[in-house]
Amino acid sequence: MPSAASRLLLPVATLVVVATVVTGVWIHHATGALGTATPPFVVAWQPDAAWPWAAVAVLTAAAAAWAAPRLAAPPASLRLGGPAWLLGATGLALVNGLALGAARNGPLGWREVFLLGPGGSFEAKNEYLAGLPALSYGPRFFLDRFAELVPSLPVNVAGHPPALMLVIDAFGLRTAGALATLCIACAVALPALTYALARQLGLQPEQAGVAALLAALSPAVLLIGITSGDAVFAAVGAAAAIALVAERPLVRAAGCVALAVAAFFSWALLAVAAWATVVCALREGWRRALVLAVGCGLAVLAFDAALWAATGYDAVGTLRATEAYYSNSVASRRPHAFYVFGSPVAFAVALGVPTAAAALVAVQRRAPAAVGLAVIVVVASV
Repeated sequence: MPSAASRLLLPVATLVVVATVVTGVWIHHATGALGTATPPFVVAWQPDAAWPWAAVAVLTAAAAAWAAPRLAAPPASLRLGGPAWLLGATGLALVNGLALGAARNGPLGWREVFLLGPGGSFEAKNEYLAGLPALSYGPRFFLDRFAELVPSLPVNVAGHPPALMLVIDAFGLRTAGALATLCIACAVALPALTYALARQLGLQPEQAGVAALLAALSPAVLLIGITSGDAVFAAVGAAAAIALVAERPLVRAAGCVALAVAAFFSWALLAVAAWATVVCALREGWRRALVLAVGCGLAVLAFDAALWAATGYDAVGTLRATEAYYSNSVASRRPHAFYVFGSPVAFAVALGVPTAAAALVAVQRRAPAAVGLAVIVVVASV
């Protein structure tokens, strides 16, 4: 029999989510003081539709609602292996992501966020292609002077380490369509990476398949991933996480190196090391967790030291410049007291309400991966 506390967990969580959203809307309309148009979310409410494409999006969503439960719980006569789950989850992510991305402005919606000039989004000036002039003197100069360049760079470039800009330059992704293709490819790879991570955590193939399906239909993948460089960061971070929770020491060592590379894409991906450390501590004890934490730290230090020696890249100076940039941005208008609740709520909704609810239950059951995620969310919020 579930305890009274377990029976109250999801109703109380739902009440917190609703109260946070209602409070955010009320404060915003009363004072406009929370720094976003729809607190706690960083989106704007501007409904619009290209009706033929919007109809396609509705049909693909209905098809996903029909297909996902059948993929998750196939008939006994139909045994699905890992490849079948991965193909189904990847197809759901690709078809639904593209359909949803096109629902507003047709195929232009897949790339308009990066498109500078006519037809592009007002956000394009804050995105990565707008920062390409800083690479005019070559990657070495860009890295050497990156910390000094941060105040003059577009918001998304200044807010992250320079790895994605180097990838864009190295592979010649200088058009909105080319960069959008990279982001879409990384977004639709996330279900497969989720499956691999779930298997590495010890889940059975059926459970890992469900995890892949939940990732494929996550709002973070369908709404954000298809049109954001964050999809690249998510893929890189997931790859590092897979290696960090592996059982074999050599794979974990490779994971430490992957973590260092991931942190060169996004400062937030340092949290992957903390998550893996908590998971390791709960599964194998604090001694091995300490070894993993030290390994991640040494890998990041060695990677940044090698970059500094080879190019002059100053990771510490870059982080300080980014912090100053962020503190003088719209973030300075976002009161911490509200976002202690607002940030976890926004994260849970972006993750997907069913997944967030399952994660809460898993935390109560002390599942290592869920506890590790909860630790990261709480620490990041406070």
